Amino acid sequence: MVSWCLLTGPVQAASLVDLDIAPQALTTALEQFSRATGMAVLVDHQLSSQRQTLGVQGRFTPADGLRVLLSGTGLAAHYARADAFTLQPVQVRDVALPAGVTPGLSDSNYAAAIQTVIQRNLCRSPLTQPGSFRAVLQIWIGRDGVVQHSRLVSSTGDLLRDKALVNSLQNLRIDRPAPSSLRQPVTLLLLPDSSGRSMECTAGEGVSGR
Repeated sequence: MVSWCLLTGPVQAASLVDLDIAPQALTTALEQFSRATGMAVLVDHQLSSQRQTLGVQGRFTPADGLRVLLSGTGLAAHYARADAFTLQPVQVRDVALPAGVTPGLSDSNYAAAIQTVIQRNLCRSPLTQPGSFRAVLQIWIGRDGVVQHSRLVSSTGDLLRDKALVNSLQNLRIDRPAPSSLRQPVTLLLLPDSSGRSMECTAGEGVSGR
């Protein structure tokens, strides 16, 4: 597999840098990130070429800026040293369950539990309320039922909505522990209502203006 390496001047890991990287292909965004921060980037093209980033704007430490840049890509940074990193697919971290709680070996209803929580969560904002857009997302769920990572596989066509979708999944908790048989990542397909109307959110999932 072909990889490329970007090397620029050294940078202090804790220093703040101004980042203004627009949503784009991840490979080109990483080039901009390397130039802006001075960090060395070693990336496998096959791993990054089909992924998009939602960008990063603001003043960050390089590590925090990179975390924002990779949000929703399904990739995480692995640091060789403070100013150099590679990328690797995210993995579910092992977490301890509360005392007396154990995940089942199988749970045919877990998909329904995921759907219920995702729907309730998306209904909290008119921007993410399902029924008027199409999107494909992937999520990685820990044993405790908390969403640890996400990836926006296909855009909704609206940058603000894309960012809202990714942000809405951060640390989202499913109502029950994940079964040990759950295959990761879980793929979510959000489809527009064939009638052209937005989905009716129930009273308990009322849309807020936030």
